[in-house]
Amino acid sequence: MKKQITLFLMSIAIGSLQIFAQSTDPVVKNIIKEANDHSQLEQLAYELLDSIGPRLVGTPQMKNAHDWAVAKYTKWGVAAKNEVWGEWRGWERGISHIDMVYPRVQTLDGMQLAWNPSTSDAGVTAELITLPTVKDSLEFQKWLPNVKGKFVMVSMNQPTGRPDYNWEKFGTDASIKKMKEQRSSLSKAWSQNLKNTGTNRRNLWRKLEEAGAAGIVSSYWSKGFGVNKIFSTNTKKIPAIDLELEDYGMLYRLVLNGAKPQIKIIAKSKELGKVKTFNTIAQIKGSEKPNEYVILSAHFDSWDGGTGATDNGTGTLVMMEAMRILKKMYPNPKRTILVGHWGSEEQGLNGSRAFVEDHPEIVKNVQAVFNQDNGTGRVVDLSGAGFVEAEKYLGKWLSAVPSEITGQIKTNFPGAPSRGGSDNASFLAAGSPAFNLSSLSWDYWNYTWHTNRDTYDKIIFDDVRSNVILTAILAYMASEEENKIPYTKIDLPINKKTGKKREWPTPKSPNRAGGLD
Repeated sequence: MKKQITLFLMSIAIGSLQIFAQSTDPVVKNIIKEANDHSQLEQLAYELLDSIGPRLVGTPQMKNAHDWAVAKYTKWGVAAKNEVWGEWRGWERGISHIDMVYPRVQTLDGMQLAWNPSTSDAGVTAELITLPTVKDSLEFQKWLPNVKGKFVMVSMNQPTGRPDYNWEKFGTDASIKKMKEQRSSLSKAWSQNLKNTGTNRRNLWRKLEEAGAAGIVSSYWSKGFGVNKIFSTNTKKIPAIDLELEDYGMLYRLVLNGAKPQIKIIAKSKELGKVKTFNTIAQIKGSEKPNEYVILSAHFDSWDGGTGATDNGTGTLVMMEAMRILKKMYPNPKRTILVGHWGSEEQGLNGSRAFVEDHPEIVKNVQAVFNQDNGTGRVVDLSGAGFVEAEKYLGKWLSAVPSEITGQIKTNFPGAPSRGGSDNASFLAAGSPAFNLSSLSWDYWNYTWHTNRDTYDKIIFDDVRSNVILTAILAYMASEEENKIPYTKIDLPINKKTGKKREWPTPKSPNRAGGLD
């Protein structure tokens, strides 16, 4: 039976145990003291995010990050290596420079989309046009010759650049209602028109390129001030860019009013052929049960619109700092404590899926996996992931964590298995107990997730430090647990929509050759 409880309510029952653990266990006390008094989070964040930068799979920056992590662990006395799991299309971003050159001159805010072809040094200058409104694919086919030699604007023009919370704070009820109705109407019309063309986004870009378009201009707004989602659809020979909402809207209005605006795009990048892809694996070997594992998990790769600070720089920092502290304060764990910094999570959990597929001897001997992904906030949700014993053991391990941390965590026992979204799903599908440390939003979905604003300055270091303490203590307690836990999966309920019994996820093979023809 599913039971929702909060650790705030549990604190009465476990309060005395918590005080006892915190006041008498020297390892717990030392973990907390080291995390608070000698944190390396800010310096690690600077080196990873500002110095190395974004970590798109297949780029030199991704390999630089792997090498940096191995060097850091080695310096801390933690055995580490980069483990090859596949190959990917090698690509390196260069300069993006975009200017409106007619009817006036203005430098625009935008960037080349990942894995798209380079322009020449001279760039490409052309007039802009928008997609037509068509009743069917035949009408669209008749229109297609109009794109020859033009930049085509392929995103909807947003009716407002203000996020909803700004409207709700300052707008009248009538104006808010009007805006939302207008946005909804435009969005439905845009989606319907795309269907009428007989294409989807990927096919549309291909057809435009085949018809002779000079380039693709997109803008995918995240509904935050000045924030764009940086997704990528590939072209073969022509440039493809994303413009921030403000400049995209200005150009769109110029086109609609017959001003025939022109822009110049210089988008430099390099194709690097086939490159190897890695997971960085580090471990503190167990002293009593070296073939049983506590695994710390965070994906290492990012999109490259920003520098991947909260997706998943913060998860990476939590696991690295936790390992540093554990090596210093708990150098001889009972079980092996292993950390995985996974590659290519963003393209389908590829790195963690490869690790699970390549290391069945580890996967079958896991005591617990602790995964963190979704942003900079303090952990506020912890699910039992569908394992019957999770409440008993997680509850005991959490009792050693300071109450100011656990008091904000809502638990869900026994919970249900995740089917995707982050790397814990790779382990769950293989039967390993994997728990996701889900954090407070800090407007993650609108402001930093896959956006051009996912940068160092968005990190809330107090919250990340809290997560380090939580993770390190959970790893310590799971390692010290007397016996390997005989986890039992819950019997999943009937799916009300389909009328069929829900099934546990099953392992999926990774894509080990992404972007390669």
